[in-house]
Amino acid sequence: MGLEHIKVIAFDADDTLWVNEPFFRKAEQDFCDIFASHLPKDQVNEMLFSTQMKNLPLYGYGIKPFTLSLIETAMDITGGQLDGDIVAQLLQKGKEMLETPVVLLEGIEETLAVLATKYRLVMATKGDLLDQERKLIKSGLQHFFHHIEIVSDKTEKQYTQLVRHLDIQPHEFLMVGNSLKSDIVPVLAMGGHAFHIPYETTWVHEMIEEEITHPSFKTFAQAREILAYL
Repeated sequence: MGLEHIKVIAFDADDTLWVNEPFFRKAEQDFCDIFASHLPKDQVNEMLFSTQMKNLPLYGYGIKPFTLSLIETAMDITGGQLDGDIVAQLLQKGKEMLETPVVLLEGIEETLAVLATKYRLVMATKGDLLDQERKLIKSGLQHFFHHIEIVSDKTEKQYTQLVRHLDIQPHEFLMVGNSLKSDIVPVLAMGGHAFHIPYETTWVHEMIEEEITHPSFKTFAQAREILAYL
């Protein structure tokens, strides 16, 4: 079924509505700098990523889990002899990330304004509930959305439940996001439509190797480009 059947358009939040990933990359660089005298940068990054992957099932996504993983990795690097000042420094880094101003991506506000006149709009994102709610309020975009969905992870099952909650069929649902792994693949598997808007920086965990060729999938450079198709 084609785009003419779309009733609901869902938007991812981080790096689709507003800037997010560069703040994590900066924090990782700062972390590597702190322990530059202990290990090479690549090794520190590998240890941090491994810790994050191990902790995902327990902590989920977001700045607070990231901060806990920073501290745990620092403990591993120092053999459990982590200085209290470093712990305080890492905790402060997490707080600074939580207090970072929300920067909207180019064209997103005007795109939502147009689409909201024709469709029900949903924000569908994963991560920490309090942090995502905070960013949404700071963004000034909340009035565009009919429904807010913040989940621990984005899977085909989660999207199917969302579609049922919205009382529509999968082919009446369109997801817009920057992550092929989280925003595109599970939606297409469910039977929905998916628009990919790549962001300049993507976390390696959100990357996939296979090329997507699907009649319900399109890629755009910027959000406003989708207006020509809807």
